[in-house]
Amino acid sequence: MTDMPQNPTNFRIADPGIRALFTMESRWQAWLDVEAALAMAEADLGMIPSDVAKEIAAKAKVELLDHDRMIESLTRTGHQIVPLVWELAHICDGDAGGYVHWGATTQNITQTGDLLLIRRAHRIFLGQIGRILTAMADLAERTADAPLPGRTHGQHAVPITFGFKVGVWIDELCRHAERMREAEKRTFTSMLGGAAGTFASFGDQGQELHERMAHYLEMPPMPVPARTTGDHKAEYVTLLGLLAATCSKIAREIYTLMKQEFGEVEEPVPAGTVGSSTMPQKRNPKLTQDIIAAAANVRALVPLALEAMQTEHEADRTTDLMMRAAVEPACGAIGDILVRIDMVINGLSLDTDRMRRNLDLSGGLILGEALMLDLGREIGRQEAHDVIYDAAQAAATTGRPFADLLAEDETVNRHLSPEDIAAKLDPEAYTGSCAVIARTQAERARQVAGDLAG
Repeated sequence: MTDMPQNPTNFRIADPGIRALFTMESRWQAWLDVEAALAMAEADLGMIPSDVAKEIAAKAKVELLDHDRMIESLTRTGHQIVPLVWELAHICDGDAGGYVHWGATTQNITQTGDLLLIRRAHRIFLGQIGRILTAMADLAERTADAPLPGRTHGQHAVPITFGFKVGVWIDELCRHAERMREAEKRTFTSMLGGAAGTFASFGDQGQELHERMAHYLEMPPMPVPARTTGDHKAEYVTLLGLLAATCSKIAREIYTLMKQEFGEVEEPVPAGTVGSSTMPQKRNPKLTQDIIAAAANVRALVPLALEAMQTEHEADRTTDLMMRAAVEPACGAIGDILVRIDMVINGLSLDTDRMRRNLDLSGGLILGEALMLDLGREIGRQEAHDVIYDAAQAAATTGRPFADLLAEDETVNRHLSPEDIAAKLDPEAYTGSCAVIARTQAERARQVAGDLAG
């Protein structure tokens, strides 16, 4: 039970509040919240006196506990919750302390409390995603008509617009938001079933007690509060892995397009930023590299979460520790990633002139499909493909202009004039539905962002 390590990446960027959720004191308070909810629910059913429950709830405040005594007890007992139960019982007046933790087992309290913290982190993530989608909406609209090379297999394919590229990012992020919202009812659930999940310690009121405790915590109860169940937490880590993968893909694209050989975009480079200790000219991508590295760490935690589902019999502390080692670092890293994606999108510099110049690097070869389809209407698609292919390969290997080679081809010039060829070699005339998609996705991003804020 230790604090999460501090963020090792860019020290100038503030933590969005995730790591503060998983400090020792924050975790203690979450567990106290569950103990208080348990006591109030038990009082509702007459299992413990009402005044006792009120006293337990009133004293279930981390600032009222003797932290030094708890840490000493933790060191001595090696048990994560016994010192908390002892201390809460110690500070309760009258005989209320004797009813603390009544009928519960450790994992009932710790797992439920930890999920309260993860739910708070989840809400921060949704707010971050909403802000990123809003920024992406603005960027997609602003660049809906900004042409640049579309690249497949690392080579020029057909022209696209930068707004279309952003629209792809929006599409994925919206699905991640949908997945995360849909998983809430499965992930953020309370657990109360006693030692093996059978409710034996609560008599015939166990299931009703669980529902009442869950109500106090504003969580749905686990249908079967088995201590071996971990799929809901593993699912959440997997969702964070998917989100991290998309963020990494976006960062990697921007990282690549920042290279001088492309020069189409640049992440924010605040004044005074040093790129290299020895090369003063360097404007290194820092934010995007942070994102790529952190996202790889999150994805690497997904197999650990899946492995932690392999709990034997009715409980196993080993897999509980493994799951925590997956969930909490994944949450911390996702917070860092989303902060940086937000900064990158909001501060992204675009060189639309360079994008346009890059379209001309192949001398019109990027419009090979457009020419093939136009010619194919006259002579058939396959023959047109062969004709354009021959001219394109000749241009690539001889260095001669593509337009000249096309004009010299008898098959081409029987159907297309030099003016027709020139018109077809205009990349801005062959971006298809890019602008429409960009604007449609911008509208969708704002709608989803609004839903997340609500």
